Amino acid sequence: MTQYRISEAAELLGVSDDTVRRWVDGGRLAADADASGRLAVDGTALAAFAVDQASTPTDPSSVGRSARNRFVGIVTAITMDTVMAQVELQCGPHRVVSLMSSEAVRELGLEIGSLGVAVIKATNVIVETPGRMP
Repeated sequence: MTQYRISEAAELLGVSDDTVRRWVDGGRLAADADASGRLAVDGTALAAFAVDQASTPTDPSSVGRSARNRFVGIVTAITMDTVMAQVELQCGPHRVVSLMSSEAVRELGLEIGSLGVAVIKATNVIVETPGRMP
């Protein structure tokens, strides 16, 4: 299951680390110690929280491309059958929806709480995950 350190959760939500810590301390956002003993937020919980909040984090990829519309966000919903899937991302205050093959969802390892980048060129939306090669 995907987990985010406090600093990563803060960047995705567009707030400071201290704000996330206050939310955790105040019970608004659940966090537990990860395998390293550092405080971490569960990706699924962060996805739900991100829908209720709404800023745009830095794009984590370094790939050159012609598409200029790139939205970094967190996967908040996946509807999938045997052939096709609908993937929703909360990118700051924006909800972005992409239709793709179910095979692509599996290959990208997408799940609720995953980090994704919606790349929009004309009418196509492509979802990428940072640091993964096919």
